[in-house]
Amino acid sequence: MGEITFDDFMAVDIRVGTVTRAEPFPEARKPAIKLWIDFGPEIGEKKSSAQITVHYVPEDLVGRQVSAVVNFPPRQIGPFMSEVLVLGYHDAENAVTLARPDHPVPNGARLC
Repeated sequence: MGEITFDDFMAVDIRVGTVTRAEPFPEARKPAIKLWIDFGPEIGEKKSSAQITVHYVPEDLVGRQVSAVVNFPPRQIGPFMSEVLVLGYHDAENAVTLARPDHPVPNGARLC
C-alpha cells in the first residue's frame, strides 16, 4: 500500500450510526443483510447492503452502532440502493466482523 496524505484521509467521511432496521437480502448475489442506519440530524437515515451474514443475523443488529463511509456515491445492489459502505474486518475465515465504537457515541460522530 502506498502512502497517502492527511488530506486524502480527511476526504473519506467515516461516521457512526445506529441500525434502525435490518432485513435479510436473499436477492443479493452473495449472502447479505439490508441495513437502515441513523446517522443523526445532519446526515439522516441511510441504507446499506452488508455481507455480514456469517457473524450476524438481522434481528441482532437493530440498536447496534456501526461505522460507515457516508460520502461514496450510492450503488445499486440488485433491487436495493446502497447509500453508505458499512466498515468491517475479515477474520481468519474471511468472514466480516463489523467495525464499531467500544462505547456509545452520538449518531453522526466523525472518525478522527
